[in-house]
Amino acid sequence: MKKILVSIVAALALSTSAMAGINNQTGCGLGAMVIKDDSTAVMLALQATTNGTSANQTFGITSGTSGCKKAQFVMNERAEEFVASNMDQLAKEIAQGHGESVDTLAELLEVSDKATFATALQANYNSIYTSQNAKMADVLDNISATTL
Repeated sequence: MKKILVSIVAALALSTSAMAGINNQTGCGLGAMVIKDDSTAVMLALQATTNGTSANQTFGITSGTSGCKKAQFVMNERAEEFVASNMDQLAKEIAQGHGESVDTLAELLEVSDKATFATALQANYNSIYTSQNAKMADVLDNISATTL
């Protein structure tokens, strides 16, 4: 047991160079960092199981650690409620490229560069609002897809 723990600690200590080599089948996390061999289904299963049982993949995705890329912004319930309640005003302001609703959305999504965010929203207006009957979830998904 001590050998396994020492091996894991050593692998984590040397893992800074491993972050570039995370495979795209099991994703990021401890399993992909410690178990380098991804040539067989068994090894991929071990990677995925390690990621799942250590419960670090979710943390890595939200924090940008363990070889995971941090998302530019994460959708949250407050952002969903805001967009649902302000669909018309938000659509107008996105078309204009500025406004209080756009600024508020940037804050809710924890976007640091509001001006660039507003410009990206305006440039991608037709991709964000794909129909007159666009739903809140579709708008947020499209914002995420077009402004990242």
